[in-house]
Amino acid sequence: MKQQHSTQRSLCPLSKALDLIGDKWSLVIIRDMCLGHKRYGDFQNSPEGIPTNILASRLRQLEQNGIIEKQVYQLKPQRFEYLLTEKGADLLPVLRTLALWMQKHDPECIKPPAGFFEVNPQDLLAGRYIKKTT
Repeated sequence: MKQQHSTQRSLCPLSKALDLIGDKWSLVIIRDMCLGHKRYGDFQNSPEGIPTNILASRLRQLEQNGIIEKQVYQLKPQRFEYLLTEKGADLLPVLRTLALWMQKHDPECIKPPAGFFEVNPQDLLAGRYIKKTT
């Protein structure tokens, strides 16, 4: 009997979600996309300082899993921008819940931008992003 090798730990919905986005960087990239970041350099400039090799790997994984898509915005040299798919935009409520949970349990956390709780996934797909306030 031939054994099938799977990258999934189980069929549990939480376990499967963590297999897709449960690493240290994926949700940070998705957060940045909710803020309107689209290009590789935008992600590199995030305060968390994601290493370039990990950024490239995570963008590739997020694309392979249908969470983001890339589009050419310049031909010579060829450069891409990254956009959330419906599947990716639907993670916005998850980001909100995680942020609220952390704020409740860690008083040192900063507040998310005001628009973080006003924008919905459909807004993100229409190109309306969370406005950063300082």
